[in-house]
Amino acid sequence: MLKSSKNYYEILGVTPDIEDTELKSVYRRLVRKYHPDINPDGELKFKDILEAYETLCDEKKRKQYDILNGFFKSTGTASAPKSEPYRKSYRTNSDNKTSCPKDTFEKSKENKTSENNFKQKATQAKNDKNFTDLINDIIDGFSQKPKNKKQSTPKPPTPKNGEDIYADVVITLKESITGTHKTVNILQTEVCKNCNGRKFINGSKCTHCGGSGEVMTRQRINVTIPKNIKNGAKLRLAGEGKKGKNGGKNGNLYLKITIEPDSAFKIDGNDLICEVPISPFEAVLGGDIEIPSFEENVTLSLPPKTKSGQIFRISSKGLRQNNLVGDIIVTVKVQIPDKISDEEIQLYEKLKNLAGQNIRENFLND
Repeated sequence: MLKSSKNYYEILGVTPDIEDTELKSVYRRLVRKYHPDINPDGELKFKDILEAYETLCDEKKRKQYDILNGFFKSTGTASAPKSEPYRKSYRTNSDNKTSCPKDTFEKSKENKTSENNFKQKATQAKNDKNFTDLINDIIDGFSQKPKNKKQSTPKPPTPKNGEDIYADVVITLKESITGTHKTVNILQTEVCKNCNGRKFINGSKCTHCGGSGEVMTRQRINVTIPKNIKNGAKLRLAGEGKKGKNGGKNGNLYLKITIEPDSAFKIDGNDLICEVPISPFEAVLGGDIEIPSFEENVTLSLPPKTKSGQIFRISSKGLRQNNLVGDIIVTVKVQIPDKISDEEIQLYEKLKNLAGQNIRENFLND
């Protein structure tokens, strides 16, 4: 080891009699202060600190450095030996300044040698135990609270609002008109109770949540479907979505309403369309027939000689939406009953004999 032009003790801000434990503590503090990732302006200072610590933390290198540069630990009686090697008497010029051309030349030469060898030393240090200690010291230093400094209050975590949840609800036509209650099953995200959202337990992934910090749960929510709701309408349930984090608001639950097809009625805007069977005698004689409805039955008055396929409109008995009320549109179909008694058959025979007109006589001429 050549005599160094740098005072490593001065660079680290310590005295030559510092103990190894205290030296490492000082070094950690300086790394936290001057590391380039923390202090971009401290890169040169950090290189000097690294060079100084690499020498002083190694017992053999430190002993050689102390001997070559005239540093000795204090014994309590004297801070240096009586004879000091490499120290010479110098002449004093007129300005009372000491001059040492030889030492000046040697120091300049050593400075260049140190600069040229610094990159090589840094590269070699990557595989050296001191380099590993350096990285560990930096990591440890970041995770520890600074000593002898006023501790800053940590910033609270940023609130994050929960996401919205979307689901479909299928209802019958009658339920859309009269209103109803439905139970909706949704998947909800909750903080894992096993690891409290930390994802890891004793250095291993939480087995309950698989390291995600959250678990999925199925929840049942009772929903009120209002009267006269339209197909494709959306309901918004505030706060029933995914949970917010760090004090954030919960998301919303959006339900899309789908009205399933009805066997008797079809929807056309606000109108209800249906086809109603009537008997032959109702078609001939006319009269009142009941049309089944969802809120109350309505009456349709058939005129005499009603034809099959004839259309009737029952006003204001359809759907009530957007302050508008639709109609019920009825198409009648003459239908022969499946079961006919012998007496009815005899009566139809009489009607056949009494029929005075062939209803098909003009079929080909029409």
